[in-house]
Amino acid sequence: MSGSIYGEAFKVSTFGESHGPMMGCVIDGCPAGLEIDMDLLHSFLARRRPGQSKVVTGRRESDDFEIVSGVFCGKTTGSPITVLVKNQDANSSNYDDLKDVYRPGHADYTYDLKYGYRDYRGGGRSSGRETVCRVIAGAVAMMILRTLGIEIHAYTRSISDIEIEHIDFNEIDNPVYMPDRDASDRAVDRIMKVKESGDSLGGVIECTIDNLPAGLGEPVFDKYDGNLAKAVMSIGAIKAFEIGDGFKVSSARGSENNDSYVNQNGKISKLTNHSGGVLGGITDGSQVLFRAAVKPTPSISRKQDTVTKDGIECELEISGRHDPCIVPRAVVVVESMAAIATVDMLFSNMSARMDNIIDFYR
Repeated sequence: MSGSIYGEAFKVSTFGESHGPMMGCVIDGCPAGLEIDMDLLHSFLARRRPGQSKVVTGRRESDDFEIVSGVFCGKTTGSPITVLVKNQDANSSNYDDLKDVYRPGHADYTYDLKYGYRDYRGGGRSSGRETVCRVIAGAVAMMILRTLGIEIHAYTRSISDIEIEHIDFNEIDNPVYMPDRDASDRAVDRIMKVKESGDSLGGVIECTIDNLPAGLGEPVFDKYDGNLAKAVMSIGAIKAFEIGDGFKVSSARGSENNDSYVNQNGKISKLTNHSGGVLGGITDGSQVLFRAAVKPTPSISRKQDTVTKDGIECELEISGRHDPCIVPRAVVVVESMAAIATVDMLFSNMSARMDNIIDFYR
């Protein structure tokens, strides 16, 4: 199966299936001498971990990991970093009745069309369990970014039609990672009611990237926003991506959408940021702002019409442990993929100018 590697200069490869013995990732291109912040790594995994609250799946995974290469005495060696995570609470019996049935909203049908064979236990490679690997790699990427003063913050913008009215990161410590306490309380209540009815909800994750230098992005086909969109859209539950004003630009006028430039104390800056920090696929030094739309969890306990692999029509009622809303656990995954994409573009950008190369080697 190809397509399990992301990046050019900073490469991340993930492997393993939801109900296999373990998951894992290989991070290639990480420079030597990076101090591994174990607290940051554990905090990233804790934000994604199942079973952490009443609004997510009841599957219990400690996500204990083992770094088996690329780190010595707490620092990276420059060789590939390999990290393993054992699956400890997989219950494959829940999927015995689904091996010949296509679940609506899942990748069962398309995997069968492509490969003629699939791991039906929890979705195999298409399961959200795969994102544990992305989060590990994202934490390492974030360690690199923080040494450069670059900060990435993702949070839940909305769940269903409940949207935050303000952003206060002192209020983000809640089950849905909304930086608005009132909105988070209403969202939790909505999720629980929908869960009781056997249904699920989606939402929108917003992410900011601050202190990013200008000049990142490789026109024409490796634009910064293009690669960022690819990274975020590679997450299984994401169905839409927008940067800056996003889809609103389609109804705006040029005079409204253009960001005017000004000279502030000898530094060129913008009065507004409708572009989301990227112009012509290249970062302009202002805050990067993007959003990702997360679909409702497709595994629901309501009866749904479907077919078997032989085309026989039937009804399906999915049992097992599933998130009534995947948005809370996807927040750190979006943040991780943004970090991975940004580090990759930073490393690629080092050879963009001759004077940079001369300064480095002279």
